[in-house]
Amino acid sequence: MTTETILANATLVLPTETLRGQVRLKDGQISDITEGTSVPAGAIDCGGDLVMPGLIELHTDNLERHIEPRPKVNWPHAAAIIAHDAELASVGITTVFDALRVGSVVSNSKANYGEYARALADEILDLRSEGALKISHFLHLRAEVCSETLIDELAKFGPEDRIGIVSLMDHTPGARQFRDMSKLKDYYIGKHGISDADWDAHVARQLDLKARLGAAHEAAAVAAARRYGAVLASHDDTETSHVARSAEHGAHFAEFPTTIEAARACNTHGIKVMMGAPNLIRGGSHSGNVAASDLAEADLLDIVSSDYVPSSLLSAALMLGDLWGDISRGIAAVTRAPADAVGLSDRGKIALKARADLVRVARIGTAGALRGVWVQGQRVA
Repeated sequence: MTTETILANATLVLPTETLRGQVRLKDGQISDITEGTSVPAGAIDCGGDLVMPGLIELHTDNLERHIEPRPKVNWPHAAAIIAHDAELASVGITTVFDALRVGSVVSNSKANYGEYARALADEILDLRSEGALKISHFLHLRAEVCSETLIDELAKFGPEDRIGIVSLMDHTPGARQFRDMSKLKDYYIGKHGISDADWDAHVARQLDLKARLGAAHEAAAVAAARRYGAVLASHDDTETSHVARSAEHGAHFAEFPTTIEAARACNTHGIKVMMGAPNLIRGGSHSGNVAASDLAEADLLDIVSSDYVPSSLLSAALMLGDLWGDISRGIAAVTRAPADAVGLSDRGKIALKARADLVRVARIGTAGALRGVWVQGQRVA
């Protein structure tokens, strides 16, 4: 059955400009874009509200919060996935790459973390095939090189699994995000409740793992990304040497570089830089790393991720639009730029024949109030 929706008298956020006009959604695509303030019969009068592409999230830990709402509380997974999906729809995210860790440590009785990605991926994909989810879901495998089981876990996935991203994660103590060992120690002891002696033993084990298996795991993750047909991303690049290695591997974008030097190196190598919206909104990194606003002011920020606060994505895009004096550019950081980074040419922009994934937002001061979300022309929030 043919379905049609017209969003009229809107401020349309186009790829490089804004335009007062209307957009017609038909059979899941954008079928017409017209300038003007007229409101045809049956159309939704947006009253000048922003109408922008649906937001695209490349890296979020939000599903973990639904699956484990409190420490050691394991929530039923189907209910958690559906709630996660509904939450993302409610804040304007219409495409998500659900981040799942691959690579576990199973020999440490004090601080094990086991395998879960394959089983959870099956549950996400099954719910998607059943039509239970409101928005578009892909998988993002976070490959932990400092682990024991990465190669075996990667082998359980294939090209049929909608894996859009493989990111190279290295949480070796004293490296990258955790180069400040005192911050890592405070975090780890607080999370696992271990003693100083247990901490020292953990560090020794992790350093040994990295020395023995790190290179093989990194190579396996790069090869797996190619096998899946997925985009490769780096994570927590700190030094220019990290970025050079990412470039050799063919990384498309860098998640959360920790220094401005690394961000500049990414720019030199043509690697897009992604930073967290919470960092931008809070005015700095909670880990003491480079501020996203500093990268934005230096023209070194390309993509924004909500990371652990889904509602932050829209707020950050509006904030960037104000900072840059260009609302289209700010919105592009959460729509067109992430779509381009992962090769999704059918979305992330208001253009003829693009997917009809759209968000209506009323601007209230510097904030934005969501007024409607459409996925393939169907209203979902």
